[in-house]
Order: sequence, then C-alpha cells, then structure tokens
Amino acid sequence: MNSQSPSHSSHRRALHLLAAPALAVGVLASVQSASADSTGAAACPAPAAAIGLSTGWKLQLPTPTSSGSPVEITQPALKTYNNTPWFTTTSSCNAILLRAAVNGATTSNTGYPRSELREMTANGSATKSWPSTSGTHTMVVDQAITHLPKTKPHVMAGQIHDSTSDVTSFRLEGTSLYVTSYNTTHYKLVTSSYQLGTRFQGKFVAHDGKVDVYYNGALKATVNAAFSSGYFKAGDYTQANCTNSSPCDNSNYGEVALYGVTVTHT
Repeated sequence: MNSQSPSHSSHRRALHLLAAPALAVGVLASVQSASADSTGAAACPAPAAAIGLSTGWKLQLPTPTSSGSPVEITQPALKTYNNTPWFTTTSSCNAILLRAAVNGATTSNTGYPRSELREMTANGSATKSWPSTSGTHTMVVDQAITHLPKTKPHVMAGQIHDSTSDVTSFRLEGTSLYVTSYNTTHYKLVTSSYQLGTRFQGKFVAHDGKVDVYYNGALKATVNAAFSSGYFKAGDYTQANCTNSSPCDNSNYGEVALYGVTVTHT
C-alpha cells in the first residue's frame, strides 16, 4: 500500500487531538438524523437519506473509540447517523461530506485516516467480497474532492480494495488527479488542472482479471488485477498524517462530497 505507519508517539498525539466522541460506538450510532433549524424550517435529511444510500455499506470514521480504533457504523444505524463535520449532509442537502483530519484514528494496516464507506452485503449484515476473475463488478461514484490537507495535499476518493491492499483508486495530489494501480500512485494522469469542488463521475468495472476505470464516461485506464476477494470503498481516504503534514489538528484535513454511489454485480 502507499501508506506508512506513524510513530507510537504521533499516534497517541493524534488520538489526543482529534475531537473524539465521548460515548461508546453503539451510542454514537444513535445520534440524530434530521432536525429543525432555529427558524423552524426543516433541516437537511441525514447523510445516507440525502443521497438514497443503499443498505449495502458500513462507515468507518477517523474519530477513535475508547480503544483508539476508528469508529465503525453499520446498518441500520447508518440510515440516520450524522457526525459533523466527519460525516454530514452538505448545506445544499444533496450530498454527503466525508472528512478525515491528519490526526485521525487509523486502522492497524495503514498510517492514514479515512472517512469512508465500505461495501457490505445487501442487508448490511456482513462484509462483501468478490473475485475480479469471475463476473462483472461495477461501482459508479458521483463526487467532488473539496479539501486537501496541508504540506502533503493528497487524497484518495473511491477505490477497489482486495484482501491486502488498495487495487486502484482516484488520487488527487494538488491539482493532478491520477488513477492508481496498487503501489503505482501515478499510474495514469486524468487531469493536471483539477479544481477543488469540481464534481465528476468515476466508474470502476472489474472483470476478467482487470479493472477498467472511467472518468466522466471516458475510459482512462485499465489495471491488471486478478484477485479473489475484492470490495468497493467510497469517500475520503486522506493520504497525510501528523508525521508529514502540519498542523497536527482538526483544521488540517481531506474532504470529499459524495453525491451518489451505485454498485452492481452481474
């Protein structure tokens, strides 16, 4: 993977600095959905409801649990879950904002924080996996990268992961948007002039031991990738942490607006 593990001291510092929920995960999952604003008008719906998110996802957030691990929200709690600013509805009520600060909690196999949806079975009860060598597996993400971390302004937005590593993704570095192939972060340049907030459609089609990657309907890259246990992820995977990006606090983050995501398996 194109990630590195921070030192233990950096990790402790990250957990201390990130605004973490004080309650256990089960309680976290029950926070409010939509509410009324001060004028009495109806507020935006909960993030999942705003884009009609299917039940086939779970959410991983950079806010740590009491053990220091990232928070995970599964169905049915995800339907009404909101945790500003890490997972919330945009002010226009038509997209989810997913944010991960550089000081966020991380999983054991990466040094980078994420606010990402992970593909699950249709009812959301178990993790989903599928082979690239059999059938056709497609994810379409309608999204915009809205903020980059400082010092190392890198974010991944939408990816296929196998049992050990990210296979391919959209990766923005400054204004250069790439399609990645495993550890080859600059596998294919999509555009060198991406402007933050620009909405685009990304599509991944895995079939016959490879993945075709499309940008706004145009085929941009084909990644040779024969794997047996793949799954889709959508959202923000910030590629910076407190060892390589400053300041080490909540004001330094990556962010993605997700307008829609659909997955099909045939």
